[in-house]
Amino acid sequence: MSPIFLSRLVFDLIAAGLLLFGFSYWWLGNVAHEVAGTAMFLLLIMHNVFNRRWYGTIAKGAREPRSLFNIVVTFLLMLAMLALLVTSVLISNALSGVMSPYAGFTVRQIHTLAAYWVLVIVSVHLGLRWPMIMGVARKLMGITQPNALRTLVLRAVTVAIAIHGVWSSFELAIGTKLSMQMTLDWWNFEESVAGFFIHCLAIAGLYMCLTYYAMKWLQARKRRPRSAAAVAENVHQ
Repeated sequence: MSPIFLSRLVFDLIAAGLLLFGFSYWWLGNVAHEVAGTAMFLLLIMHNVFNRRWYGTIAKGAREPRSLFNIVVTFLLMLAMLALLVTSVLISNALSGVMSPYAGFTVRQIHTLAAYWVLVIVSVHLGLRWPMIMGVARKLMGITQPNALRTLVLRAVTVAIAIHGVWSSFELAIGTKLSMQMTLDWWNFEESVAGFFIHCLAIAGLYMCLTYYAMKWLQARKRRPRSAAAVAENVHQ
């Protein structure tokens, strides 16, 4: 496995970690929040530079459901990230001398809205790439043969994470944050810091799981007519 490819994965994981880190504003304070956000956007630029060739394949790519969905998710992620970046600049304390007239309450609401949508869309983005991620994990761990018990355990863990993600969505009131509704339901970091991150990871896991299995279902549905056609052709021969 290429060291460059592994380095890219590590940078992407760090960027995802910084995104989660940035959600804990009331625990971190503004300085750490802005530093984490700046580092995340720098890594995002690196990610797009590494994957720049993908943009050239959009017009040439096959118009299969998975491919189209991937294109839509990628551009939605770009829009959400752009909204997050613009509002970050407008509300930045480091730029307060220049941008303070624009840093109103609505801008902060949009910033929060964009951040939570980024969390969801990044999770869907990772769900689309989960087979590749699992392939990398298998190579790193030296796993070459399938194992029924291991598969069963991993599926049980996946179900547990998805169930926890549903509960976490209510605990963090994700629905109100994704719809820009006014809410005073913020996490109390004085009670638990780890609990907040566990809830965020569970929510990410839920959307990754839903995306992965939705794609598997679509693939199975697409293969079914072909299998039926092949059986019918064999019968008539």
